[in-house]
Amino acid sequence: MRSPVGGLFRHVQDLVAGQQADGIAAGVVCGEAPDNGASAARLAALAARCGLGLHVVPMRRLPGFGDISNMREIGALIDRLRPDVVHGHGAKGGLLARLAPARHEAIRVYTPHGGTLHYSGLTPHGLAFLAAERLMRGWTDGFIFESEFSRSAFIAKVGQPRVPTAVIHNGLAADEFLPVGHADAAADFLFIGELRMLKGVSTLIEAVRLLKRPVRLRIVGEGADRAHFEELARQVPPNLRVEFLGAMPARAAFRLARIVVMPSWNESLPYVALEAAAAGIPLIATRVGGLPEIFGGEAHRLIAPGDAAALSRALAAALAEPGEIAASAIRLQARVAQMFSVMEMVAAVNGFYARILDGRKLRQAPAPSVAVLEGAGR
Repeated sequence: MRSPVGGLFRHVQDLVAGQQADGIAAGVVCGEAPDNGASAARLAALAARCGLGLHVVPMRRLPGFGDISNMREIGALIDRLRPDVVHGHGAKGGLLARLAPARHEAIRVYTPHGGTLHYSGLTPHGLAFLAAERLMRGWTDGFIFESEFSRSAFIAKVGQPRVPTAVIHNGLAADEFLPVGHADAAADFLFIGELRMLKGVSTLIEAVRLLKRPVRLRIVGEGADRAHFEELARQVPPNLRVEFLGAMPARAAFRLARIVVMPSWNESLPYVALEAAAAGIPLIATRVGGLPEIFGGEAHRLIAPGDAAALSRALAAALAEPGEIAASAIRLQARVAQMFSVMEMVAAVNGFYARILDGRKLRQAPAPSVAVLEGAGR
């Protein structure tokens, strides 16, 4: 994987921990962590769990000549560590995992985690990235998608995979379903995530601005577009408070507000939605990515992405009818407890690896020889 932050990193952390517990030695190759203490601490904790080590290889977000050097370095690691499986997470991780040259034969598996699937084939970048995905299908032994939405998007934008695929949802541990108490002076609403345009923070700020009553919004996270969002927040009326608190763990952030809002324009299967639902925190979200798969029977509550007016109406309704949104949160918590288990996620991923490895062994097995014996009495 490239950047050890966000939901993709959380997924890899859980997967490595579960695999090590199952007796499977796992290693991680990733880019450098962002320059903050929390990310460095999470990376150090992951390193302690990696039976095959944690290897930091600086990577650029967009494709470039540096990828050639990365491929060689990762290929050398594959030859030295001799893993059975090389699993690429995200667009850059998927590219390097599948194209890294190595003498040692390992199956190559890819999980997009959104990535290139967020792009349209009508844009120059999207056209190039999706064309590359089509070419790399030939270097892929299996695809794991974290949602039915991602698998459908891949088929629509890239094409039908020619190898085994599986939809394996992200999962949560039992302690993530413990209740989270609110701190004193909790805000009305909370956004938590990367501060990037596709997360819909600008839509949320506009929706808050449209409210007719005083509200308090807390924004937790870091990202390239933070300065832009802070400028938007400075333009809201004085009866609205918008606070930027930086990055912190999700459960710590949940204590700071009564309702979590996910106004994303694009998503895959976001951990924040799962974590908020598990903690019993009311959640307002948009109808994007795998969110309908999380909400199930509550999916009618999801809002069109980019619609500030509709989002503002949902925020106002949540404040006016707290009992209704609290009851919805209880129903959603029960669904997530039933459908999204980290133990089942790890077992399904391990089973998918075994399925492909067993298939390769069968293909490589020598054809049985047949001896024809003629009877001596003929």
